Amino acid sequence: MSGNTIGSIFRVTTWGESHGKALGAVIDGCPPGLDLDEADIQQALDRRRPSTSVSSTTRQESDKVEILSGVFEGKTTGTPVSLIIKNADAKSSSYDELKDVFRPGQGDFTYLQKYGIRDWRGGGRSSGRETAARVAAGAIAEKVIIQAGMDVVAYTQAIGAIAIDRDKMPLDKNLKKVVRDNALFCPDQQAAAAMEKRITAVRKKGDSLGGVVEIIVRGCPAGIGEPVFDKMNADLAKALMSIGSVKAVEIGDGLEAARRMGSEVNDQMNKKGFKTNHAGGILAGITSGEQIVLRVYCKPIPSIAKPQQTIDSKGKERVIEIQGRHDICVLPRIVPVCEAMVSIVLADHLLRQKAISR
Repeated sequence: MSGNTIGSIFRVTTWGESHGKALGAVIDGCPPGLDLDEADIQQALDRRRPSTSVSSTTRQESDKVEILSGVFEGKTTGTPVSLIIKNADAKSSSYDELKDVFRPGQGDFTYLQKYGIRDWRGGGRSSGRETAARVAAGAIAEKVIIQAGMDVVAYTQAIGAIAIDRDKMPLDKNLKKVVRDNALFCPDQQAAAAMEKRITAVRKKGDSLGGVVEIIVRGCPAGIGEPVFDKMNADLAKALMSIGSVKAVEIGDGLEAARRMGSEVNDQMNKKGFKTNHAGGILAGITSGEQIVLRVYCKPIPSIAKPQQTIDSKGKERVIEIQGRHDICVLPRIVPVCEAMVSIVLADHLLRQKAISR
């Protein structure tokens, strides 16, 4: 299967399936001399694990990561860093009745069309469980970009029709702390409480919800990114769109920019720098030195307990109700995945820029 690797210099390859023996990642191009141990990676993985939130699945994987290579005496050596995360709570029998059925909203049909075979246990490679490997790799990428003064923070901006009040958000260095103290990774406590109630109500109906994640990159220097096909915004959008539940990506004003005039969206400058940041920190595919602002729009979880019409592998029409252990909403678990993918892209472009400067 191609398409499992992202990056040009900082290259990440993920492997493994939802109900296989393990998942993992190989990071090639990681600079030598970085302080790294398993605890650093584990902190990120623990944020992705099912939480106390009512939106989370009851599948309880410890997601304990093990470093197999590329680290000696607590420092990266410059050789490939290989990571493994073993599956311990997979219950494949839950999918026995669905192995010949195409679940609506899932990759069952398309995977079979492409490969002529598919792993029907929990979605196999197309499962959201694959993102554990991305988060592990992202924790290493974060160490690379921190050295350049960059900081990535993502949070729940909306679940269903309930959105945060931006006036209640801390916009200073306390933002990350406030976000991570919240089970939904939401910076507005009042909105978070309303989201919890909405998720509980939808769960009782056997349905699911979508949502929006906002990502902010602080401290990114100007001049990073390539001007044509590898634009910073293009690579960030591709990385975020590669997450299974993401259906759209906005940068800066995003869709709203199409409704406005040039005089309203152009970021004018004075001696102090940019007066506004409608562009979201990227101009002509290259970072401007302003905050990078992104939003990802996530579809509802397709595994729902309501009757849905579909067909099986023989073309026979079926009506199914999907049982088992599933999230009700991909948020908040996708929040650290978004942070990881942005960190990976930034690390790759930072190292590309350093290669040019030598």
